[in-house]
Amino acid sequence: MSPLLTITPHYTQSTDEPSDSLLGRYAVLATLAFTIIVYLFETYLDFRQRSSYFKTEFPSELKATVSSIDEEEKHTGKKSQENAAANPEASNPTGNKLDKTQPLLPQLQSKFSKAQSYGLDKITFSVVSSAYSLIEEVLFLLYGFLPYTWDCACSIASKRFGWQESTDEIKITLIFLALTVILGTITSLPFELYSTFRIEKKHGFNKQTPALFFTDKLKGLGLTAVIGAPFVALLLKIIKMGGDSFYIYVWAFTFAFSVIMMTIYPVVIMPMFNKYDPLPEGELKSQIYRLAGKLNFPLTKLFVMDGSKRSSHSNAFMFGFFKNKRIVLFDTLMEQVHDDEILAILGHELGHWKMGHTLTNFVISQLYSGASFYCFSLCYNSHDLYRAFGFNDDSRPIPTIIALLLFFQTIWAPIDKTLSYVMTVHSRKCEFEADEFAVNLGMSKKLQSGLCKIHLENLGAMCPDPWYSTYHYSHPPLVERLSAMMKLDKKSK
Repeated sequence: MSPLLTITPHYTQSTDEPSDSLLGRYAVLATLAFTIIVYLFETYLDFRQRSSYFKTEFPSELKATVSSIDEEEKHTGKKSQENAAANPEASNPTGNKLDKTQPLLPQLQSKFSKAQSYGLDKITFSVVSSAYSLIEEVLFLLYGFLPYTWDCACSIASKRFGWQESTDEIKITLIFLALTVILGTITSLPFELYSTFRIEKKHGFNKQTPALFFTDKLKGLGLTAVIGAPFVALLLKIIKMGGDSFYIYVWAFTFAFSVIMMTIYPVVIMPMFNKYDPLPEGELKSQIYRLAGKLNFPLTKLFVMDGSKRSSHSNAFMFGFFKNKRIVLFDTLMEQVHDDEILAILGHELGHWKMGHTLTNFVISQLYSGASFYCFSLCYNSHDLYRAFGFNDDSRPIPTIIALLLFFQTIWAPIDKTLSYVMTVHSRKCEFEADEFAVNLGMSKKLQSGLCKIHLENLGAMCPDPWYSTYHYSHPPLVERLSAMMKLDKKSK
């Protein structure tokens, strides 16, 4: 390969030439090439998806599928209408939302143009923000952002605190990370504001005030400092003291940290942002506990979260270890669907637990972590890589945090992208399996109608591009899930 293809960052720690090895000469070029190739491919998929949002005809497959749901509802609709008459506010709590007692197809068709408009705005925003991210990443690589910022951190540490790079690397690392977090927050802020207060507000989802938005942002930065700084400090300490087998100790540390965070996040951190009230006594609560008992799910508490404080999007999730499981329902979800549909949605979520999906995903994440740190240990002393990116002063130590960042940005990046897609495929498979679990519980029709209502209220894509959805969607498109459940229904008859 020609030396002309060698790319050296504008800012380096010394004027020494890059290493003559392949890695030393072409690491920056290879990183730029991979980054641009991924960007071009994902942008191509974005434009395919963008084209789908210009369609004006309601998708025929979805129409046929939802029509079947409405036909089935006709046979059971009398009871629902009686319940709605007894509690009219529950049927239409806001006056401009969906009518839970009426057929779904006309309501989906009436929201089709709004869903297309919402999707078009989001994908256009994604194209613009992705282009900016690419430009920023390329400029940072070409200029030498990492060595420049590290040297700035060293300068601050030396002048203000008297810290030296050779003896106070971890302390300097925290300054370095603070600088990068502050810069990242500043550069991402305009995009977050536009997404929240322009796109989400335009389409009726955003409920945040600017004060709440910035309060959340400050809380997030505070938690990053309080939790992230000690985590990084301990991680670097373990790497430095762990010898050649440090990856084993790092894996054990990250495993313990994951378990601790999974324990405290729902009960300590999440309540800092949202209010969690016990689900009121009533038939829904009794039905959920009966369902949990039927499946031997150790449910201890049921909460309603004020998701409407920030957005009208809806969700439900569960958390907890061993014999202490908890379920959280968004208040928006309770407004959008009937109680029996909430039960069916929870049947799907409990299916993930019963079929071991939650545990499997946790194990996979830990194996991924262990494999990545093992591979990092093989490359840890690859000084040619660090020299290529501007850390070419042999009289100075290579910061461990820089070694980590460059490893994940270069050598591990293609592996991470590939495994990310594999996990997306695995996630869709798990969703189909959880749907089948709910079908086997006799909840097929209610799950189908519940999913349609959630999709309608969230203005989900009704005719996604198949390539885009295959690459990006962790959940199968709505029509695929409905069709799969209907096939299962036919088999069971």
